[in-house]
Amino acid sequence: MDAFFASVEQRDHPEWRGLPIAVGGGGRRGVVAAASYEARKFGVRSAMPGFKAKLLCPQLVFVPHRFGVYKEVSQQIRAIFYEYTDLVEPLSLDEAYLDVTEPKKGKPSATLIAQEIRQRIFETTQLTASAGVSFNKFIAKIASDINKPNGQKVITPTEAAAFIEALPIEKFFGIGKVTAKKMHQMGIFSGSDLKQYSKLELSQWFGKAGRHFYKIVRAEDDRKVNPNRIRKSIGAERTFGENLVEIHQMKEKLHPIIETVYKYMHTTDNFGRTVTLKAKRADFTQITRSKSFASEIITKTDLVDIVFELLENNKQELEQIRLLGVSISNLQNEHQVEGTGIQLKFEF
Repeated sequence: MDAFFASVEQRDHPEWRGLPIAVGGGGRRGVVAAASYEARKFGVRSAMPGFKAKLLCPQLVFVPHRFGVYKEVSQQIRAIFYEYTDLVEPLSLDEAYLDVTEPKKGKPSATLIAQEIRQRIFETTQLTASAGVSFNKFIAKIASDINKPNGQKVITPTEAAAFIEALPIEKFFGIGKVTAKKMHQMGIFSGSDLKQYSKLELSQWFGKAGRHFYKIVRAEDDRKVNPNRIRKSIGAERTFGENLVEIHQMKEKLHPIIETVYKYMHTTDNFGRTVTLKAKRADFTQITRSKSFASEIITKTDLVDIVFELLENNKQELEQIRLLGVSISNLQNEHQVEGTGIQLKFEF
C-alpha cells in the first residue's frame, strides 16, 4: 500500500488531502509512525522523531493514529488477495507476497492479476497500492518500490541480471544502513560491485548474511510464499514521554508491558524459554539482555521476576531510558501461525 496509515487519514479527512501529514506525535517525545507523500518530499520518514520531522517540514500536520481502522482496511485488502490465491504471506498490515502461479481467478498472468488487484483495492477502499511482479520474492519486493505511488514494475528472468547489477546497494532488501556503510568503505556501491566477490569472501566479511548476499545478487531466491509463517517471538515495547532515570520507575512502566506479553502468550497457549529485556537510551543507543531456561516460563510472576532480574543486573547501563521492551522467544508451539503481532506503543 502507498503511505498506508497516512493515506487512510487523508481519505477519511478531506481537509488533509494534499497536505504534508504525519501519523504520530510531533511533540518533544513524539515519533512519526507514517508520513504522506507530500511530507516525504521534505525528507520526513517513519520512525523519525517528531521534532526532527517538524524541522524538516515546518508546515507538517501531525494526526493521531487509529490502528483499529488500519487493521479493518488491511482485512478488506487481504480478502481481495484471497480471491485470487490462497498463497498469501502477509509481511505487515500494508504489505504481502502473493504466489499467483496458479490463480483461482483472472487471466494466467501475474502482471494482469496485479493490475486487477490494485484496481479492486482502489474500488473497495479508495486507496492506491503498488506492486512488484517477478519470479522470486527478493526481486518482487524491490520492484514494488520502483513505481510508487500507484504503479507497478515487472522484472522478467531475462531482465533480472542487468536490473540487479545496476541497483544501488542501499536498495537491496535486507541491506541496512550499517551494512551499506561497510560496503561503501569496501568500494561496493552497486549490485555489479557486489557480484565481483566470491561466496567465501562475502561469508568472511558478513557471516551468514554474506552467503545470502552472494545468492541474491545473482537473482537466486528459492524462498516460497509461505501462508503459515511461524512466529519466532512475542513482544511489546513502549516509548515514554519522559526519560526514566530510576529503577523503580522502570519497573512501574514494565508492568503493563509484561502484562501485554503474558496475556498474548496465555491466550495463544504459546509460552517460551528465553526472556529478553530491551532498553533504548536518550541518545538512541540500545541494549538488549536475555536469559534462557530449560523449560517454558508459564506464570506471570516468574516472567516479572526474570525481567526485573535482568533490569537489576544491568542497572549501571540504564541511564536516561526513553524506551523499554520485553519479548519471549524459543516458543514451545513451533506451528503457531504468525499474525500481526503486538503493536508497540508511543506516548504521542
